[in-house]
Amino acid sequence: MKGCEDMEEKRHSRPLLSIFIMLGLIIAAAGGYLFLQSRIPDSMTMARGEETGFEIAEAGSLVRSNIPEGQVKIDRPDNYTVQYSLLGIIPLKEMQVNVVDRKVVSPSGMPIGIYMETSGVLVVGTGKVNGLDGLDYEPSENILKSGDYILAVNGTSIKGKQELVKMVNESQGKEMTLDVLREGEKTTLAVAPVMTGPSEYKLGLWVRDNTQGIGTLTYVDENGNYGALGHGISDVDAGTLLSLSSGRLYHTDILSVVKGEKGSPGELSGVIHYQDDQILGTITKNTDMGIFGCLTCSLNQFTTKSPVEVGYKQEIETGPATVLTTVDGHTREYGIEITKINLSSQDVNKSMVIRVTDPELLEKTGGIVQGMSGSPILQNGRLIGAVTHVFIQDSTQGYAIFVENMLQQ
Repeated sequence: MKGCEDMEEKRHSRPLLSIFIMLGLIIAAAGGYLFLQSRIPDSMTMARGEETGFEIAEAGSLVRSNIPEGQVKIDRPDNYTVQYSLLGIIPLKEMQVNVVDRKVVSPSGMPIGIYMETSGVLVVGTGKVNGLDGLDYEPSENILKSGDYILAVNGTSIKGKQELVKMVNESQGKEMTLDVLREGEKTTLAVAPVMTGPSEYKLGLWVRDNTQGIGTLTYVDENGNYGALGHGISDVDAGTLLSLSSGRLYHTDILSVVKGEKGSPGELSGVIHYQDDQILGTITKNTDMGIFGCLTCSLNQFTTKSPVEVGYKQEIETGPATVLTTVDGHTREYGIEITKINLSSQDVNKSMVIRVTDPELLEKTGGIVQGMSGSPILQNGRLIGAVTHVFIQDSTQGYAIFVENMLQQ
């Protein structure tokens, strides 16, 4: 009887085993499909008049495009779409190809002092205030929040926190109407200030209207237009990209270097010369891909190398490259290695992983340090990217952005 029962159990287990095998195959196929799909970028920039193509190395002949052999002779002015499929049958993804004249810019690597004023007054946070009656109040709680920009009070535009403080004190505790920019949308809010002293009223807000710091200039074109940092400037407390009202670049001297160590990122320490005669240019954009504007001084003082062509992401290779940066008063080219390239990264600031290999730079800085953001990366004689972040646990490594993304700004 026991033998019959064992046979019966085996007969029942076979359909279950088949189901599990089938599910495993389906999951594996879906995973492979999504992997191949992720390897194809949404868009690609190609130089006009140059023969080029894009193939997924891991896929072999599995992935095919509607362009013969994946090769394109770029001799047309219009942009177009390439369609990819599995074995020419199952649709995989469409990629937009943007055809441009290959750009030529001058890589920099020079340190810059950055000063930015926000558009309106940035709310960093809310808190309690002690009223004249001795009680604690939170007048802005659940009304305003970190990341809000106060643009106007009672219909009057404000530019800085001193104007806000003055208007709050003049309110005599009456409810105020605030025009606020929140996550890109404008809204109107009402807040009643609390009297905290003779002729003194408060909203219970921590606010900021400017920021400053040191970074690195990435490139300059022939017209003086520049790109720097490779990432946007965000408020350290609110964690949001600062809304720019105006900004300036200033002459900066690097005085010392705090070397990076495991768990503790280093930094470039210097002095920013905030005098009118030390202004180097304007800041007109603060974006996720860096800050941008125009230089107002001689271009020669920002470049030590001749103009070079821009390299596009599909032309970048893992392996040796160089970075231009200034850590001891002189802009120099140091050896690095590109260890990973992500053509489809959702975080444009982390499209490449790089490792510092140059013994001299490792000795001076320990690798990548704060203030080096924007340092241009060159490979095969072309400008391909810029340093953006350091690995906290390994200062010899960090992330970089494709320079073509910066140039799109």
